[in-house]
Amino acid sequence: MRRRIAVLGSTGSIGCQTLEVVERFPEKFEVVGLAAGSNLDRLARQVLKHRPRMVSIARKEDLPRFRAVLPGEIKLTCGIEGMAELAAADEVDIVVTSITGTVGLIPTIEAIKAGKDIALANKETLVAAGQLVMSLAEAKGVKILPVDSEHSAIFQCLNGENKSEVRRLILTASGGPFKNKSREQLADVTVEEALQHPNWSMGRKITIDSATMMNKGLEVIEARWLFNIKFANIKVMIHPQSIIHSMVEFVDGSVIAQMGIPDMRIPIQYALSYPERWENDFPKLDLVSVGKLSFEEPRADLFPCLQLAFEAGAAGGTMPAVMNAANEQAVEMFLERRIGFPDIADLIERVMSSHDCIDKPGLEDIIRSDCWAREEARRLANR
Repeated sequence: MRRRIAVLGSTGSIGCQTLEVVERFPEKFEVVGLAAGSNLDRLARQVLKHRPRMVSIARKEDLPRFRAVLPGEIKLTCGIEGMAELAAADEVDIVVTSITGTVGLIPTIEAIKAGKDIALANKETLVAAGQLVMSLAEAKGVKILPVDSEHSAIFQCLNGENKSEVRRLILTASGGPFKNKSREQLADVTVEEALQHPNWSMGRKITIDSATMMNKGLEVIEARWLFNIKFANIKVMIHPQSIIHSMVEFVDGSVIAQMGIPDMRIPIQYALSYPERWENDFPKLDLVSVGKLSFEEPRADLFPCLQLAFEAGAAGGTMPAVMNAANEQAVEMFLERRIGFPDIADLIERVMSSHDCIDKPGLEDIIRSDCWAREEARRLANR
């Protein structure tokens, strides 16, 4: 029987690569739902190719125009509510959450409530509401299967291992395009330079997050919840070649690493095929061609966002949601050329300093804190 898949964020980088993986295994998957934001032309092409039963778009005002290009039998919804309805539909077995930002939080929660397995590429969901989401998944017996290459690597390294014997998790990072710059040089960084990632092809927001290393900070918080480990036992290491995707160190001193070329289709496929591994025609790793693997400590002066993420995670409560929302707003303003590159970290820190943290938040507290942080970031930037 084919697994019935819904893809949230189908027109983004991860969404497109997910559909590419699915197309390689037509006997194993059926695409029953697609949700996307503003790239309606690409979404229309995906819909006509995969013929899902349900489609969700972001804006209500686009419904008439998009309805006109869809086959009549396809159900069309919009907004977060429409995406949540799609994710929780009876026809869905597994939801790939590849949408960027906390907009993916409510649809993911609704999918879990409906008993759907989650292939998680939306790290902001666990950053903002990790305890709530993981507790709900456990109560519903739902699998949370990591898609991010780093968390997929750790997930694979832990297969068959006793989790109580883990000493620490080591998340690797490429270091992005600016790991060899000085703090002073970052003041002149342009949007175009920040979008030139040396190893990975990703969306604009996540590429900027990689340049600031906030992406790694978000992954630290995500790892804390995915693998139920303390922040003190998570380490970040710069590995410019992006061949070792992450490592697990055990109490006896053994270290297990997962390796592969920097190709997101591999962890996407593993999340969809788990617990099996399927043969594919993707390029394979040639260590002789790679030549060497190197590692560095991340520099605190270049990557203050990484430390801010650790601080937010340690504070807990609503602070990670506030940090994440402030970052999303700051990155958006940088991409709009309203603030400079170093201002991203400065703005996040100022918003965090202004926040009265709620220790044990419910979903409404998290949503309110997220909204407050975005407004506070805009207010501080305008000043």
